[in-house]
Amino acid sequence: MRRLPIFLVLDVSESMAGEPLSRLQTAMESIVSSLRQDPGALETVHVSVIAFAGKAQVLVPLIELMAFYPPRLPMGGGTALGQAMDELMTCLNVNVKRTTAEQKGDWKPVVYLLTDGRPTDNVLPAIARWKETYASRAHLIAVTLGDDADLEVLSQLTPDIVALDDKDPDGLARFAKWVSASVSAQSQALDMGDNPVRISLAKAEQAGLSLAKKPVEPRHQYRNMDERVVVMTGRCHRNRQPYLIKYESAPMPAGYGSTGEHGIYGLSGCFPITEEYFDWSSQADTSLSVSTSQLEGTPGCPHCGAGTAIAMCSCGKLMCNNGANEQECPWCHQHIYFQSGGGGSFDIQRGQG
Repeated sequence: MRRLPIFLVLDVSESMAGEPLSRLQTAMESIVSSLRQDPGALETVHVSVIAFAGKAQVLVPLIELMAFYPPRLPMGGGTALGQAMDELMTCLNVNVKRTTAEQKGDWKPVVYLLTDGRPTDNVLPAIARWKETYASRAHLIAVTLGDDADLEVLSQLTPDIVALDDKDPDGLARFAKWVSASVSAQSQALDMGDNPVRISLAKAEQAGLSLAKKPVEPRHQYRNMDERVVVMTGRCHRNRQPYLIKYESAPMPAGYGSTGEHGIYGLSGCFPITEEYFDWSSQADTSLSVSTSQLEGTPGCPHCGAGTAIAMCSCGKLMCNNGANEQECPWCHQHIYFQSGGGGSFDIQRGQG
């Protein structure tokens, strides 16, 4: 039987830390659960998941719906959209059967690309490859999570862009419901012997989703970080477990000005992470930093509860601290002494976002 391949290409960059990543995980699981209730989908639909942060990797190769088990989504530093598109194009070459004179191949794949930020790698070569060879072989639907996704880049990949409000807790749930209904309609058409039609974005609007508008002024460039967030990693000085601190860009009051090039950032949260985070992060030496004068709010350690998670060793790495004391750096293992009071602002290494 001819298969209907569905690819989920998911942004798991550190800017998704906290509730956004949790909702994305739930949405993926909801899509699969709903499709399994459709006999037609069970017959034809095959699903694959590609995740990307500082690196891109296939989490689940193309597999039949009944055998698909939603993976736990990782998280890492960076938004390597170019690598994600390269990974997708490789999968289309290797895993999707094309029609030949001897056999009918798979139905035209549907790709759902979800991202909340801007590429931190050079995506232009991947865009050129996609437009030249692959855009006609698959239907790509881009989904923006929040207002800061790079519409100029996404619009070069596809005209079909759905916008989700990152402040709407039900947005991803509505998206999951629409995807399930759209894929079920495709599989039912195949079951009746009809050729599948293009996924209708008009029905996305009927489902309460918005369509993104193409930006007026294209940027035609990429940056090595997502400016709307500041993310930093540290380790607990007690158990050496890593954590991620996330700040989000805050609007400046009229006439207040800016304390730095990128303004003020408000604390979003401090989250425990695993060593896997570093495996998914870009290894590029970006030398990115932020001044503590730009950061509003001080998080505590999510592991031991120490009062601050922003104490810096002379090696430049962050650890948690609970007042004036001597402690061993969980990164470089040297012993350092923290004094009471502050010595003014200082620069901290930041991630790509």
